[in-house]
Amino acid sequence: MDLGLQHKKAIITGGSKGIGLATATTLASEGAQVAIVARNEDNLREAAKLIQEKTGNAPIWISADVSVREEAERAVQEAAERLGGLDILINNAGTSAARPFPEVEHDAWTADLDLKLFGAIHFSRAALPFLRKAENGGAIVNVTAIGGKTPGASSMPTSVSRAAGLALTKAMSKDLAGDGIRVNAVCIGLIRSDQIERKWKSAAPELEWEEFARDPRHDIPLGRIGEAQEAANVIVFLSSGAASYITGTSVNIDGGKSTVL
Repeated sequence: MDLGLQHKKAIITGGSKGIGLATATTLASEGAQVAIVARNEDNLREAAKLIQEKTGNAPIWISADVSVREEAERAVQEAAERLGGLDILINNAGTSAARPFPEVEHDAWTADLDLKLFGAIHFSRAALPFLRKAENGGAIVNVTAIGGKTPGASSMPTSVSRAAGLALTKAMSKDLAGDGIRVNAVCIGLIRSDQIERKWKSAAPELEWEEFARDPRHDIPLGRIGEAQEAANVIVFLSSGAASYITGTSVNIDGGKSTVL
């Protein structure tokens, strides 16, 4: 299937590692021009080199703190100028912060909302003028988590920020449809990442990765932890012309673990 991504221009936050890096690499392999955004310049340089080595398509990289509105606006403006416009925005930046409600102080709430919710808001608002000009319509994909749909105990502030991200996705999809901009979300479950690998090495260092990933205690119907590439495949599809009639929806990438659609 031709995803129609040749020469499309995409910006990905949290693009130097994990799902963001896998997504950027996949977009570049499909012929898109890619800008990756993160805070750490060393990680960005390494990621850009890896993407070019794998795809032959050199991305640009921009160091910015997505939670700061001025830096988000600067990053979008720079990406649009260097790429010659924007067709795709992937709001992927975020970390997991999960504790019981009584233990979450005010600063932790604001930091989490600034990163996961307001980061997406800042980038979406800054990208809007460029996405409105995108040929055949623009696309935004917000990367959230299944905890936003089914929050559990000791899941704050992440589950609340992610739930807000889902509401943002649905509302934006309705407001921006008239501009030809599609807005969708993916809800991530257990996907291999630096954080999951740290948990593996801390909790079960005697196990090989495949053994840990398939541990029944994870309670994943498909029987294993997912790979970043599996999430990237869905994100890239939703950002492509192949998904031209999909907007305002969310897709669970969790191996069937969530109890909701």
